[in-house]
Amino acid sequence: MGDALYDELLGGFSVVPAQVAGIRLVAAMVLGGIIGLEREHSRKPAGLRTHMLIAIAACLFTIVGQQLSELPFGDVDQRRIDPLRLIEAVTAGVAFLAAGIIFTSGGKVQNITTGASMWMAGAVGLACGAGQTLLAVLATVIVVTIIAVLGAIERRIFDTEDRP
Repeated sequence: MGDALYDELLGGFSVVPAQVAGIRLVAAMVLGGIIGLEREHSRKPAGLRTHMLIAIAACLFTIVGQQLSELPFGDVDQRRIDPLRLIEAVTAGVAFLAAGIIFTSGGKVQNITTGASMWMAGAVGLACGAGQTLLAVLATVIVVTIIAVLGAIERRIFDTEDRP
């Protein structure tokens, strides 16, 4: 019984070892959290937890996709493994969430940057899941720079009260 439980819990990691999957999930969580912290600091409706969950989910979908590609679903020559479908599915799902946060009020679009940062958290999660952690780190640094630093510059240049 113990061996069967062990095999069920850890035996299915044929493509991405369990430890590597764990590292990728934690990296996605941390990087998504970094993006989310800025949104949280700006008091936006989607902040730390939302961005972390999006990045982790995207990472998990990527890892599961890699694992599924090795399962015997028929003859080898009949299998079609298309990572672009996975990317499209994740981006469509995150875009649906992001669209829900964007609204128009008084003729002005609200929360579009937060929607874009949610979409970016999904991309960071995909990169982590694919083992491209350095790429995900670089993207996170660029995103936070754009949102935080350029946001502060915009507020000073345009001296707007209604921008966070």
